[in-house]
Amino acid sequence: MPKLIKQGEITDDRWTLVRDPVDVAALPSGPVIVPLALWIGAREALKQRPETAVWLGPADDPLLLTEDAAQLPLIAVDFPQFTDGRGYSSARLIRQRLAFSGELRAIGDVTRDQLYYLLQCGFDAFGVRAQDDPVELVKGFKDFSDGYQKTVQRAPYFQRRATAASQVASTGTER
Repeated sequence: MPKLIKQGEITDDRWTLVRDPVDVAALPSGPVIVPLALWIGAREALKQRPETAVWLGPADDPLLLTEDAAQLPLIAVDFPQFTDGRGYSSARLIRQRLAFSGELRAIGDVTRDQLYYLLQCGFDAFGVRAQDDPVELVKGFKDFSDGYQKTVQRAPYFQRRATAASQVASTGTER
């Protein structure tokens, strides 16, 4: 069974990723992640399945899921090659504009070098390529101790520092 890193832990991936759009009747049983094009074309039929999720390619508009995001258990974003960073923007849109609180998964050519930054954009799950050791990948979350830029997870460092300083000034104690 393929492996998955979810919330920093290595686990089995119970979802089947459907890469090529097929007829809804031809989908395998169990939890499936279908391409956005199939979702748009067969939304009502796919909503009848017990566990269906959607994956987006780099050129797909995440805002097409505006009406459906709250009901989806998982949205995956594909990184077909390491050098294609459009998925980072998709993740920010999904988390911030769609207010998606479900599993946001990075799939495709995802490497250790990207994990820390993908996490900062809102991803909480990562597909593991067959050639990668998931134990080594998890170490990528600790490659950096903190970030300076604003992320989905927190305010930028300079704002956090200013807030802490003002708390010390107002209370006379450090936190």
